Amino acid sequence: MHPLLCKGQHRHTASAGEMLKLRLLTWDVKDTLLRLRSPVGESYSAEAQAFGLRVEAGALSQSFRRAYEAHSKRFPNYGLDKGLSSRQWWLDVVTETFRLSGVHEERVLLPMAEKLYQDYTQTRNWELLPGARETLGQCQGKGIRMAVVSNFDRRLQEILVRNGLHQHFEFTLSSEDAGCAKPDRRIFLEALRIAGVAPQLAAHVGDHYENDYKAAREVGMHSFLLRTAAEPAEWEMEVPKDHILPSLSCLPSLIEKG
Repeated sequence: MHPLLCKGQHRHTASAGEMLKLRLLTWDVKDTLLRLRSPVGESYSAEAQAFGLRVEAGALSQSFRRAYEAHSKRFPNYGLDKGLSSRQWWLDVVTETFRLSGVHEERVLLPMAEKLYQDYTQTRNWELLPGARETLGQCQGKGIRMAVVSNFDRRLQEILVRNGLHQHFEFTLSSEDAGCAKPDRRIFLEALRIAGVAPQLAAHVGDHYENDYKAAREVGMHSFLLRTAAEPAEWEMEVPKDHILPSLSCLPSLIEKG
């Protein structure tokens, strides 16, 4: 095995095993650097209990998926083009989640939603993926500029601060800030514009094939796809093996400052 490659990766003929020279590395956050400590249904169920209600976590998880998907389809990217704020968007999703699970007491719906909206900026709801902090430190140590490009609302910066990751990034570009969400090419182009870096000297790291890997490549950036599941994914045949990260710790040995 080539010394620069992690287990499960193979040398790509185009690179001949050479490290990729970069000036900018952009990162997705959720399920790439940070993940939820527990399923949404469990957090919502605990909050309901604090308000004197008993709602089963499994039912809340199912209701959340329904509410989230419906609201995302009707009001993409937090409904910004419809005049909504991301805060109101989330309050509507949470209250609908509880309604779908049989909670109709208006006196508690909004207070619970408000509390959960605030709670999801707290470290008790987030944990770092294995190797995240060390990998960011090693990449930063190489002198490569780094930034965040994430489909998230404006709470993202606070979440990064609370989890001790913000110091690694030159800037944070959420989909709410950009006014468009991945896989829209404009969010990547805006990140490149802010950094003043040509796409061929930049790479993006994320866990989603369409939103992260494919979208970044379509604007001329390099990209790496974090493989978080053990079972084969439908995109496996579309992505060269040396673009897939079995773990975050594989990344530093594949890149260097351009």
